[in-house]
Amino acid sequence: MRTVLITGANKGIGFETAKQLLEQGFSVYLGSRSLQNGLDAVKELAASGLTNVEAIALDVTSLSSVKSAREQIAEKTSALDILINNAGINGGMPYTALEASEDQFLATFDTNVIGVSRVTQNFMPLLQQSDQPRIVNVSTSVGSLSLQSNPEWPAYDYAKYAVYAASKAALNMYTVHLAYELRNTNFKINAVCPGYTKTDFTGHNGGEVEQAADRIIKYALIDELGPSGRFFSEETNPVSGEIPW
Repeated sequence: MRTVLITGANKGIGFETAKQLLEQGFSVYLGSRSLQNGLDAVKELAASGLTNVEAIALDVTSLSSVKSAREQIAEKTSALDILINNAGINGGMPYTALEASEDQFLATFDTNVIGVSRVTQNFMPLLQQSDQPRIVNVSTSVGSLSLQSNPEWPAYDYAKYAVYAASKAALNMYTVHLAYELRNTNFKINAVCPGYTKTDFTGHNGGEVEQAADRIIKYALIDELGPSGRFFSEETNPVSGEIPW
C-alpha cells in the first residue's frame, strides 16, 4: 500500500486531499500542528469509513517537531511514496509591501519556505526508499513573477499580497532547485496551485475544495513520464495547466 504525508492536513485543502487519497486506497499520515486538531480530523474521516489514516503532530516551523514526526512515521513504514507540502500561512494584514512588518515576513517565510525545506530534507531518506517518489509543493499563481508583473493578467490589480506572494515565489525557486538536484533520479517534484478555494484561508470565497484537492492529487500521482520541476495552475491555464514562473 502506498503511503503519503500531507502537512497542514487537519482542515481545508489538505484535509480534502487526505480524504480523496484515502478513497483511492492510500495510507495517509495527516500532519497537523495541533495533534488534537489532527485527531479530530481523523475521527471525522473514520465516520465516513476512511480509517487507514493516522494523525501526526507536525509543526513545520519546529525542527524538533519535524524530526519527531519523521521518527514516528519511520517506525511504521520503510518508505514514503508521496510528500505534499501543503502547510502554509498568508502572513496576515497588512498585506502591502510598504506596510507589512518584519515579523510578518519572517513568520511567513519560516512556514512557507523554510518549513518546506525542513520537512523535505528530513523525510528524504524515507522518500528515497520509494520506487516512485513524488513531491508536490502547494504554491499559488500569486507567486508567479511573470503574472504578477503583467498588467494584462486578469488578477493583476487585486492579487497583490506582498508577504504571501514573496514567500510563494521563493518556494517556487526552491522547487526548481530541488527538482534539478534530483533530476537523475525517479523523483517527480512540482509546484502546484490548487486555485482560489473556499477555505478559512480565503474567508470561504472561491471554488470548491474538492476541485482544489483533485488538482494537487493529479501531480502527486504522475507516472515516470510525467513532468518534474514545473509550475502548474489549472485555474489559470485550463488547457495545459502550466504557467510561467
